[in-house]
Amino acid sequence: MRYAFIKAHEVQHSVRRMCLCLQVHPSGYYAWKQQPESDKARDDQRLLGLLKQAWLESGCVLTQ
Repeated sequence: MRYAFIKAHEVQHSVRRMCLCLQVHPSGYYAWKQQPESDKARDDQRLLGLLKQAWLESGCVLTQ
C-alpha cells in the first residue's frame, strides 16, 4: 500500500522524501516497482477498462 502511494505521487513529490515519511527504504520501493505485473492486476485493469466503456456507453448513468 505504501509503495502504491509513492508510485501514484512520484511526479509531484520526491521518492526519497516520501520513503522517509512512510518509513520505507527507497531500494525496496524501486525493487517493488521492477516486479512484473501479476495476472490478477492485469485482469483487474482489463475489467476496469470494460466497466469504464460500459459506463460511457450508458451515458454515464449507474443503474441496478
